[in-house]
Amino acid sequence: MSTTTHARARRAPAGRGSGRIYLGVVTLSLILAVGFIFLIDLTQGETVKALLIDRERETWPLTVQNVMWLLFAFGCAELLVRLTETRAEESELEAGYLPEDDRTILQGPELRVAYSRVKEAMAADPRRLQRFLPRLILRVIAQFQTTKSVEQSTTIMNASLELYIHEVDIRYNMIRYVVWAIPALGFIGTVIGISLALSFASNVDLQDPSLLLELTKRLGVAFNTTLLALAMSMLLVLGQHKIQAYEERSLNLAGQYCLDNLINRLYVS
Repeated sequence: MSTTTHARARRAPAGRGSGRIYLGVVTLSLILAVGFIFLIDLTQGETVKALLIDRERETWPLTVQNVMWLLFAFGCAELLVRLTETRAEESELEAGYLPEDDRTILQGPELRVAYSRVKEAMAADPRRLQRFLPRLILRVIAQFQTTKSVEQSTTIMNASLELYIHEVDIRYNMIRYVVWAIPALGFIGTVIGISLALSFASNVDLQDPSLLLELTKRLGVAFNTTLLALAMSMLLVLGQHKIQAYEERSLNLAGQYCLDNLINRLYVS
């Protein structure tokens, strides 16, 4: 590959394609959430609508439950993007960057071929610039070509894996915020509901026989927001832990691939 092509690959905006996909997934998830809200309004009974979307609220459709549904959809979109990226990370193991037979020893010519193969793959798909395995291979090969030391190449691989595990953790910061924000909104909705119920009680005749029934109904609606928020949060936390474990596993597989097919094959002539 020419120097010009390599320079163009370095200048390629690696996040542009991923950014468009991310924006599309988030937008679609929010549209689906809005559709789900109105579907509940059209098809469900009063009890379900009070629990899920607080349909009787004077400010509807601007209710705490509806905001929580939008946040929940955003969190699901984040998890879907992470799942998609993790599957792409695992697919890198099948790209054939390194020899996988039992006889090949890697020296200067073979390492240059492997280095060029990874570079060409990155140029063809700039999203690979952000994936673990191609970056790890390039870093280890560059270290070995510079120092001719297997030990130092192993050290740079281990250091890189530690950095990548922190990178994985950082990618879930927004999910963690959403998981915190939804219960917080639920508690806020409950406080608002209790406040409105008490305000209602202070403005009616205390001798009214329907007061207790109406007050209980309003307080029940107030606690619905916390109930719904906790259920949403539990689902998102489950998805977060499953997908993050999957992503960390893909990183471990990338490290094992480099160890078996690169580090263990290096030969100092």
